[in-house]
This record gives sequence, structure tokens and C-alpha cells, in this order.
Amino acid sequence: MLKVGVLGAGHLGKIHLRLLQQSTKYELVGFYDENAENAVKIEKEFGYKRFDTIAKLLTAVEVIDIVTPTLSHYKCAKVAIKSGKHVFLEKPISNTVEEAEEIIALANEYNVKGQVGHVERFNPAFISVKDSIENPMFIETHRLAEFNPRGTDVPVVLDLMIHDIDAILSVVKSKVKAIHASGVSVISETPDIANARIEFENGCVANLTSSRISLKNMRKSRFFQKDAYISVDFLEKKCEVVKMKDAPEVPGDFDMILQNAEGLKKQIYFDNPEVENNNAILEELETFADAIVNNTTPIVTLEDGTEALRVAYAIIDAMKR
Repeated sequence: MLKVGVLGAGHLGKIHLRLLQQSTKYELVGFYDENAENAVKIEKEFGYKRFDTIAKLLTAVEVIDIVTPTLSHYKCAKVAIKSGKHVFLEKPISNTVEEAEEIIALANEYNVKGQVGHVERFNPAFISVKDSIENPMFIETHRLAEFNPRGTDVPVVLDLMIHDIDAILSVVKSKVKAIHASGVSVISETPDIANARIEFENGCVANLTSSRISLKNMRKSRFFQKDAYISVDFLEKKCEVVKMKDAPEVPGDFDMILQNAEGLKKQIYFDNPEVENNNAILEELETFADAIVNNTTPIVTLEDGTEALRVAYAIIDAMKR
């Protein structure tokens, strides 16, 4: 078992602490939180060992799980990597692309592994259809959330949309060619609603919408490709795969047949895979442990997290224009 420590014991940090304690692949050594009052409270309530400095925690572990506010990701990652520790960084990887690139350089220099917490990659609905998504040419995503003051210190693109940016970049094997975007600030100093259109060099177009002031929660993505339509409901953990194939010469009574203007007939059929339920946060943490133990590439690399951040900032820049 890998000895792990957690930096940051806020809302998400407490979830990570609980899951790491349950994990069969990690030994939870303890945590550090700069809010001493909060740290003492958590130690008393849950029994996790509290360290009073980051340095003391670093000497006791092999892996550091960084669940601090984004502004401190770079500082925490830098000191952890320079201590020779593998790092798991909650998304976004850092506050700026330049910081992210330096994290990558440091990880390479000190020969440690890093993974970014883009948890939707581990959503069971996405996992079940990912292999069916082949060369999508149009993608549409909606990520809508009810208002929550937590997270409004950053634009909605970095808070919510970045999940969909990362998922899209993981299935579109092409470089970004152009980005158009607009956003509206309603209650925050930064945009609360944003829409972006990402055009890729291979002709794929992705249309993303995110809001943090909606009346209901929604996290849906739709992928359109030749002879297939794939939808993923990240919130309900459901998926749907609708495919087309050449129609049989003698269709059955219940076959769904479409015929185009040229007379070509296609049969529509459903190919919905089974969704195996999981805890996506535990899954991402444990696959990182596997990557460390087996010396393999993490599923969401530091480079992946950096590219998602790069596209997110390009969207924010496009909104300003």
C-alpha cells in the first residue's frame, strides 16, 4: 500500500480523506490544512492524523493528494515534487498555464508521476461508451448547476466547463483550430453563464454551455459521428448509443428503417452498453496508485490537465474579445 497524505481539508478534501481511508491501495497517513481551527476540528471528529506543517507530512508519505484552492496548487505541487513525492492534483491543475507547464517540467526532472482530478473521465456512463466514440464530428454539452457561493471566485469556465473540455479533448484526436465564446456575469464578478464553440483541425465542432445559476442541475453530452449518436448523462450515470447499419433486404416487422433521397436504406438500432456503477473519485485515486506501482501512464496526465486549462483560458480570452 502506498502511504498518502492530503493537503487541504475543505469540502472536497474531506471526501478524499474518507475515500483514501477506505482504499485498499493506499495507507492514509494524515493531512495538513492551513486553517488550524478547521484541522483540529476534523482531527477530533474523524480521527485523521493532523500534521502542523506540510514539511512534516511530506517526510511521512510517498504520495500527496492536493485538494487545496486552485491558487495554491502550484506552490503545493512544487514543494511535494521537489521532495520526490508523486502528486495527485484536483482540477484545474493550477491557476495558470505557465504554472502547469512548470509542474510538468518538475515532475519530469524529479521522476515522479502526476495525475489531475478530472473526475468525469471516471464517470461510469462515460467509461461505458468511450470506446464507441470514434471520430465524432459534432459534440454538444450542457453542464448546468444551481447557485452555490463556493467556486464563484473563478469563471464558470474554470469551475464547470473544464470538465467537458477535458472529456472532449480525450476523444477528439485533433488540434484546436479556433474558439468562439460568450459569457454573462449575473451574480459574480466573473461570468456565471458561458457558451463556447471549439473548432478542431479535423472538422469536428464542439458546442459547450455551462451555467452555475440554473434552476436545476444537468450534466449531459451528446456525440455525433458517422452512423452513430451517443449521449452521456454524467449526473444520472446513464448513456444511450444509437447506431445505423445497412438495412436488410427483407426488414423485420419491428425494424426501424430510414431511406434517404437517393434511396439508400439504413436500419436504426440501439446498442446501449451496461453501466457498471462506481465511485468515480475513488476510482481516479486508485488508478493513480496503479500507475505508480506498475510504472504506467496515469489516465489523466499532467499534460492532459494542462491542455484542458489552456483551452479553458482561450475560451475566457474569447469571451473578453
